[in-house]
Order: sequence, then structure tokens, then C-alpha cells
Amino acid sequence: MPELRKDPISGRWVIISTNRGKRPSDFGRTIEERRGGFCPFCGGNEATTPPEVLAYRNPNSLPNTAGWSLRVVPNKFPALQIEGGLHKVGEGMFDKMNGVGAHEVLIETPKHDMTIPQMELKDVENMFWGFRDRILDLKKDERFKYIMVFKNHGSAAGASLEHPHSQLIALPIVPLVVQTEMEGASTYYNYKDRCVFCDIIHQEQTMQARLVSENDDFIVICPYAPRFPFETWVLPKHHSSVFEDCRKGEYTNLARALQQTITRMDKVLQDPPYNFIIHNAPLHEEHEVPYYHWHIEIMPKLTKVAGFEWGTGFYINPTPPEDAATFLREIDI
Repeated sequence: MPELRKDPISGRWVIISTNRGKRPSDFGRTIEERRGGFCPFCGGNEATTPPEVLAYRNPNSLPNTAGWSLRVVPNKFPALQIEGGLHKVGEGMFDKMNGVGAHEVLIETPKHDMTIPQMELKDVENMFWGFRDRILDLKKDERFKYIMVFKNHGSAAGASLEHPHSQLIALPIVPLVVQTEMEGASTYYNYKDRCVFCDIIHQEQTMQARLVSENDDFIVICPYAPRFPFETWVLPKHHSSVFEDCRKGEYTNLARALQQTITRMDKVLQDPPYNFIIHNAPLHEEHEVPYYHWHIEIMPKLTKVAGFEWGTGFYINPTPPEDAATFLREIDI
């Protein structure tokens, strides 16, 4: 029988359609066509992008030239503009403000055909250091209230260029999804005097049914009420609300956890398109929020969101998370 499951953080309900449960082989593989042609992100093409705002490079190389291992540039077609003030105004009963923000692209490697499983572990770790460095710089701007860090892999997941890259968007408001998550976590904390994410980690370590893997600093699980088949979360084991407060050794273990998880997905689901998003505390909060726990959510694009989902807010997931975790956990990597 299908199950209705409630997410303990947001209060969102999902439908786990167990009577039509899908195995990995039941999802049609998305074949990505290689588009070829000129790539502005490849090493040697630095002059075709906006000037870099961050680069990890050979000390003998010059800015905006070859010799880098990671590079961050403003998005050439930004969703928001860095210049100007917010100028919040009312228009009758409606509210609006200028589209002020920052939109940056983190180019993870100068090599065009790499994926996270193929990258050196140090390169994956540097990706997280790059996120950290840009967050610390952007959060100095008092106009920004939240910084969204995300990666789109594959055209079906929204990637417009094949070259491995991620994005950061600094926003002048806290997104509603983040507000809902923060409010749900705060409600749980006020009731139980414990972090809901810490409780989830403890329960998943105890039950093991949805546990994918863990190392000294991070745990990987398929959440109890996933919106999408094979949705997977990476969480720090110790309580931390701020991604950029990670210590050096933790980023190494985070890189290892993410790389192994994407490798598992590639083997089980045949290199699916996916999105990953870093869920972080809003900017300018107190240094450590006792009720919130930063984490990464990885969502393979295996099903389509259609009328029922848009009309009700319910997601229908044809693969129970216990099954997804088993497939991911037991694959040989």
C-alpha cells in the first residue's frame, strides 16, 4: 500500500508509492549528447570569461591566464546584478525591489570532460574551499541575506555547459524554502530542546535502513520522506549550522563523502543528471544556530514533476528510501 510520509523538518508530506516501486533499471537512462564546440571554461580560454574573482593557481601564473586548478568568475548572464541599491517600494498592495545580488560560476577544473567521480580528491576538496572563500567574501555585503550554492549536472538538470562547474547566487532575501526549513527546525528545537538534524543522524545510525555511508565527519543518508527517487543527503556528524565554519580536515572528508556518493549514483543509475544544493544558515545569523544543521541535498533527475505535484505540493516518489539506500550502499565502488 502507498504511504504518506511527513518530513520532520519542513512538515512537508510526500507519497511513497510502494505498490509501483521502481528499481534503478526501471528508470529510463537520460543519454546526454555531447555538444562539442568552443568552451569558455576550458584552460586557455580565460579571456572569454569575465575577470576572475578567485583562482587557485600556480604562483608563477598571472590572473586570467592558464595555470589554474579552480577559478571563480561572475556569470556572464547573471540572474541578479551586483550594482545598485535595493530600493524597496510598494506598488499598491504589491511589493518589489531591484534585482540586486551576485551570480558567480565556480569552474571546478580546467579539464572539460571530468566529473566529480573522475576528479582527484584534492580537486573536489578545493571546490568546497572555493565555496567557502566566496561565501566569506560575499557575506561582507550587508545587502545580501542568503547565498545559494548549487551544482547542475547534465542538461536535464539545467546545466547549459558540459564543463564541470557550480554556481553561487547571493540574494537580498532569504528564500521561502529556507525559511520553512529554519522555522520547522526551530519549532522542533523549542519542543524537544534538541536539533532535529542531530536526532535524524542518531536515528539513521541506529536503524541503518536508510544509511548509505559515513566517515569520521560526515554521514550520507536517504531521507525518510524524500521528494525524489534516490534523493540523498550529506550531513556533518557534529552539530554545525554554518558550512563555511568547517575545518581543514572536514573538507577532505566532505569531498570524500560527496565523491563516493556521486560514484555510487553513477554506477547504480548510469550517470544520471542531478542537482546538489548546500543548505546553509542565512547570513548575519548568530555565529552558531543551535537548532539548524547545514547539509547537502543531492537530487537525481529521474522523474518529472507534473500537475498533481504542482497543484498539491505533494511529491510522488516511486522508490522507497530504504530501497534506494540499499542499492547505493551495496554497490561496489
